[in-house]
Amino acid sequence: MAEHENRLVAERKRRAKELRRKYPLEEQLKEVIVGQLAPINAVASAIRRRENGWHDEDRPLVFLFLGSSGVGKTELAKQVAKYIHKDDKDAFVRVDLSEFQSKHEVAKFIGSPPGYVGYDEGGQLTEKLAKCPNAVVLLDEVEKAHPDVLTIMLQVFDEGHLTDGKGQTVDCKDAIFILTSNLAQHEIADEAESLRADARERGTTAGFNDESTSLSRKFINTTIYPILRGHFQRDEFLGRINEILFFLPFNQTELHRIVIKELQRWAQKAQSRHHIQLSWSDSVVDLLSEGYNIRYGARSIKHEVEKRVVNQIAKAHELDEIGEGSSVYVYEEDGTIRLKFTKAPTPAPSKRGFFS
Repeated sequence: MAEHENRLVAERKRRAKELRRKYPLEEQLKEVIVGQLAPINAVASAIRRRENGWHDEDRPLVFLFLGSSGVGKTELAKQVAKYIHKDDKDAFVRVDLSEFQSKHEVAKFIGSPPGYVGYDEGGQLTEKLAKCPNAVVLLDEVEKAHPDVLTIMLQVFDEGHLTDGKGQTVDCKDAIFILTSNLAQHEIADEAESLRADARERGTTAGFNDESTSLSRKFINTTIYPILRGHFQRDEFLGRINEILFFLPFNQTELHRIVIKELQRWAQKAQSRHHIQLSWSDSVVDLLSEGYNIRYGARSIKHEVEKRVVNQIAKAHELDEIGEGSSVYVYEEDGTIRLKFTKAPTPAPSKRGFFS
C-alpha cells in the first residue's frame, strides 16, 4: 500500500513538473500583470527554486514589494496564491498592518494571552496560518506597523514558526510572506521617469526608443536602502527578506495595454448586462492614457475610463438612445471623446390574417 502511495505521489510530481515546463509561471503572470517584468521574474525564480527543492526548507520565502499605489503589488501576490493553491480562499491571507500601529493592537495580530480581552478570538495571522501553514500571506503597508509587530515577524522569518497568545507554536516555514510598502515611492517613480526620458531622448538622436528600464544598483544602495534603514531602524529585519523588489510606473506601451484591458472589461459588461456592443478607435486609447497619474497607477486609468466613456454610455442608456441590440462606437474628435450609436432595428410587425 505504501509503495502504491509513493508511486502516486511521484506521478503527481512528474505531471506537475511537466505542466510547469509547458506553462512557466513567468508567462502565466505576464498574462495578468501589466509590466513589472523584474518583480515577475524574481518571484517566479524564487518559487521555482522552492518547487524543485533548491531552497532553505527551515524558513519561509519573504518578499518586500516597493512602489506607488496601483502598479500591481497586490495583484502579483494574489496571482502567486492562485498559481500555488488554485481556488483555495484560505490559502491567501491579507493583513492590513495599518491596523496595528499601536502597542495594544499587537495582540490582535497573534492573539491575546490568557486572562486578557479577546483571548478566545485568536490572532488575525496565527489563526489563518494554523489552518493553512503554506499560505501566501500579504502584509500590506508594513511601514505603518508598530515595532513590536516587526519583532514578531523577525521570529517568523528567522525561525519559521510563530508563537500565538495561547503559547501554541504555529509552523509557517512553508508559507510565502509578501510585504508591501509605499516607502521611497516618489524616489522610485522619479528615477524611473528620468531614465525613460533619457531613453526617449536617445531614441530621437540615435534612432531607437527603449522605454523599458530598471533601477541601478548605485541608486538602490545610495537612495532606497538608506530610506528603508532610516524607517525600520533594524538591519536584521531587512536582512531576513529574500528579495526587495521595485515596482515602476507604467511606460507608454504598458499604459495602452491597461486602457485596452479596461475598455475590454466594460465591453464584456455591456454585452453581458445589456446586450450592447462596444468598440473604440485607437485615438481614444491614446487620449485615455493621458489621464495616467503616476501616484495612483492603474486606478487613475480606471477612473478616466469611467469618467470619460462609461458616464456617457450610461446617460445615453438612461435616455433610451441605446438599448438591447445597440452598438456604441467610441471615438475622439478634437481632443474630446464622443459616442456614435447604432440602435437595434425595430422588428417589423408580423402580417396576420383576420382569423390568425
